Amino acid sequence: MKALVYHGPGRKAWEDVPDATIQEPTDVVVRVDTTTICGTDLHILQGDVAAVTDGRILGHEAIGTVTAAGDAVNGFTVGDRVLVPAITRCGRCAYCQRGMPSHCQTVGGIGWIFGHLIDGTQAELVRVPYADTSLYAVPDDVTDEQAIFLADALPTGYEVGVLAGQVRPGHTVAVVGAGAVGLSAILTTGLWGASKVIAVDTNKFRLATALEFGATDAIEAGPDVVNDVLARTDGLGVDVAIEAVGYPETLRTAAALVRPGGTIANVGVHGAPVELPMEALWIQNVTLTMGLVDTVSIPTLLTMVRSGRIPSERIGTHRFTFDRIDEAYDVFGHAADHEALKVVITP
Repeated sequence: MKALVYHGPGRKAWEDVPDATIQEPTDVVVRVDTTTICGTDLHILQGDVAAVTDGRILGHEAIGTVTAAGDAVNGFTVGDRVLVPAITRCGRCAYCQRGMPSHCQTVGGIGWIFGHLIDGTQAELVRVPYADTSLYAVPDDVTDEQAIFLADALPTGYEVGVLAGQVRPGHTVAVVGAGAVGLSAILTTGLWGASKVIAVDTNKFRLATALEFGATDAIEAGPDVVNDVLARTDGLGVDVAIEAVGYPETLRTAAALVRPGGTIANVGVHGAPVELPMEALWIQNVTLTMGLVDTVSIPTLLTMVRSGRIPSERIGTHRFTFDRIDEAYDVFGHAADHEALKVVITP
């Protein structure tokens, strides 16, 4: 089969590799019909994730069709159309039992294993461990392009942003960074009745898209961004500030936007230490949250996507085939230049 293989920082290749096969009775093999690229893949290519070694197939999101199933698999059979999420879970360990499969102990202490600890989804075939507790059936009336962003971006914005930030009816929310994950947070703040959602970004295209996705206000990041947000929140700041970029300056911006008693929900993947003004924050009773997505919200989000309440397909802006995957990476890696949010990749 063909797959995108990592060969060290800055090096990858679409090349022939052995076919994915059943290794354990709980495995299935899935033919990948649709996949995408995550910002984490870019971090890997920059050499930021030491656990990813030479020869690893990249990718951790897919929609596909089961082509083989292990003897212990009961919930899925050959021919089933499935969502392969970013998080794999055994369903039995202490962390899975407490609803935190992001730290599944059975699969290595971290639920994110595709394209990380085992071969991933940017391939013609992928082996999925613990299929019964990890995969989700995709209804016939949900398209691949609607479902693919349920694998990571949409639940990340919702779980690590909206839910962790404890957005509640009437809250004011700022989302710093209107990329795919930030826009996913904006799409789902309405589920909890936020009264005002302020998108903050440096990119005019993303700000315009944020308004289309449900933001009430859009502010271009700059030296006056804090004053601009204060002016739109009666001088108080927001109840919840969601950081969806992963830079020190964007987290500090989020911290500056939150009101006393509010929450800073850090979603961005940070590759460097961040210094926060704790001397000012401690007295404001501010809560800071962060974490890796668990994807436990997928059933809820899938219902909302199926009903049309969440137009997830709008997150995909560019489409490529496997033989153009290098071009897909170039577009996604220079998203601002191409007005790209997420890319959709098919055979």
